[in-house]
This record gives sequence, structure tokens and C-alpha cells, in this order.
Amino acid sequence: MVLVDSHCHLDAAEFDADRHAVIARAQASGVTRQIVPAVDAAHWPKLRDVCSHSTGLFPAYGLHPMYLDVHRPEHLTQLREWIERERPVAIGECGLDYFVEGLDRDTQSLYFEGQLRLARDFDLPVVVHARRAVDAVIAAIRKTGKLRGVVHSYSGSVEQARQLWDLGFLIGLGGPVTYDRANRLRQLAGTMPLEFLLLETDAPDQPDAGIRGQRNEPARLANVLAVIAQLRQQSQTDIAAVTTANAERLFGIGQNA
Repeated sequence: MVLVDSHCHLDAAEFDADRHAVIARAQASGVTRQIVPAVDAAHWPKLRDVCSHSTGLFPAYGLHPMYLDVHRPEHLTQLREWIERERPVAIGECGLDYFVEGLDRDTQSLYFEGQLRLARDFDLPVVVHARRAVDAVIAAIRKTGKLRGVVHSYSGSVEQARQLWDLGFLIGLGGPVTYDRANRLRQLAGTMPLEFLLLETDAPDQPDAGIRGQRNEPARLANVLAVIAQLRQQSQTDIAAVTTANAERLFGIGQNA
């Protein structure tokens, strides 16, 4: 099976000591390609270097809502320059986080909507973070218009998911779906149309139930696939084929990329 990890922070410091081994384990498990989204402007150069030195790593540049303390308005201008020069496969990670206290919502919206406009201008998909803020994310997407992308680590309702699908967005599922108590998420994974699903790890974060509390890595995507296949009572091969095709289509990455 060929898999795409649609969301992995392989540039994170947690991988500095053994990044090549992590990539090798991913490839051995069938994860041949990974989308690597940024979190702040200061780390765009490192992310670019990590992706350029390994086959199958594709960068996305953006400004994550949880890093408001280091974002500056001029970073949106710099992001436009990076997109023009580097030609990433997506913009992100961007979005809204209403879970963490102290993150000013107006400031979050300023950066999120600025990145959505860039995505529309460059006709690029967006990689969206939406924690307890799915309705606000949907409203911003509608306001901007002519967008496509993925809401990663999805945690909203089925009805919210349908609204996102209607807007041209996919949803990413990863480690949280492997936990027995994630009833709503597991029900969604078991019944949703496959053409709107992407698989992800969000490594080094969000470990699956088999490595609770440990560092996550892209090779664990096979465990996410196995759980979703069990929930859907479908073969892993079929789900892998469809979700990989979804990622290839959204991000413009062919099998030989």
C-alpha cells in the first residue's frame, strides 16, 4: 500500500536527532510522501531545508494560530514572497483556536483571513487548524470564497463536516480516531464518504492509542488506517488507495513526486 501523511511536522526539534531514521521507517511502512506544514515565519527556512534534503517531503508555509506571540503583520507580506519564490504545495498551518485561553480571537482572524486570501490569490489549498472553532472557520472560508483545502485533526460534528465538503474541503483524521472513547469521531470515520478523507499523524503530536504519551511519527499512519478500515469494515488497501488519491489531487503531488 502507498500512503500519504497529509499532516506531519517533520521539521520539529523532536526529530532533529533521528530524522533520517524516522523517514526510513515511514517509507518502510508505505508512507512515501508527507505534507509538512509550518507554524511560524522563523522556522520556514528550516522546514524548506528539511524537505529539500529528503524525497517525498512537501512543504506548506503559514502562520499557526497558537503562535500569535511571535507573529507580526509583516509576516503576511513575507509569506506572499515565500509562496512566489518557493512554490509550496499549500498554505498553512493556519486557522483558529478557541480552546487555548489567551489567544485573541480578532488577532487570530487577522492572520487566518490574510492567509485565506493568499491561498485564493495563488490558487493553493489551505491546511487548516480548527479547535473548538469549526463554525468560525467555515464562516471565514465562505467569506473569502474560491478556496479548497483540509481541516486537519478534525473534531467537529457530522453536519459541520458536510458544510466543509460542500465548500470543497476535506477532513484529516489521525491518532485521536484510534481511541475507544472518541465515539463521535469514530462514528464519522466509519460512515463518511471516502472522497473527503485524508489520513494524517500530526507527528510528533497526537500519538495513536498504541503509543499513548510517546512521540508520534509518520510510520504510525498505518495504525490509523487499520482502525479506520475496521470501523468501516472495508479493506485497508481500498481505503489507502482512495485517501492517497485524495491527497495527490488536493496537493498536486503525483505518485512519482
